[in-house]
Amino acid sequence: MLDVLLLDVNETLTDLEPLRDDFAAAGLPRHTLDAWFAATLRDGLALTAAGAYADFPALARELLEAQLIAADLEPTEERVTGVLSGFTRVPLHPDVAPGLGKIHDAGVRIVTLTNGRAAMSEGVFTAGGIMPLLEHRLDVSVPQRWKPHPDAYRYAAEVCGVPVERMGLAAVHPWDIDGARRAGLQGFYVDRRNTPYPKAFLPPDLIAPDFEALAVLLQEKAK
Repeated sequence: MLDVLLLDVNETLTDLEPLRDDFAAAGLPRHTLDAWFAATLRDGLALTAAGAYADFPALARELLEAQLIAADLEPTEERVTGVLSGFTRVPLHPDVAPGLGKIHDAGVRIVTLTNGRAAMSEGVFTAGGIMPLLEHRLDVSVPQRWKPHPDAYRYAAEVCGVPVERMGLAAVHPWDIDGARRAGLQGFYVDRRNTPYPKAFLPPDLIAPDFEALAVLLQEKAK
């Protein structure tokens, strides 16, 4: 049984492609978005593994400044803020609102949990029409452990007052699903790009191409 659907935010709900325009406006190649975002996750996860913590905006800013310097560009506040503020303007993927609406209508509670800052997505969720569907918007600043550390998922379960086995995580990142499953949650892989799921990770309980399909699969699973 599933009482609560826990959602990853960046890339799972939000489409980060428009950030490439912000990188270009700062003078950086559009493709460098990928390396920067991956490096931010890398450093956050590395600190968590070492028993330390830094928040997403601080790491993202420092790595972006380093990227600008490496490209012989001055890391001005205008350039840095222009990129980082893009997280507050990115759109939801088109399947998110209708899919979550169906899941919510089926009686499943919906909660977000991000390695970023929950406040950064408030405008995005409001503009995308899903804010009324969300019971909680959580981030890892309270447990001070980035996903996929088990403390992050257990924190969400504690806030929601449910056993971990009655909570499921939906994400586009296999490492996130693996972490959730190792913490005792169910795992749902949202595979928009038809990307093979790594065999080194614990397998997901469900695989869906988008949230509308996931809503159907969850209804079938509940029967």
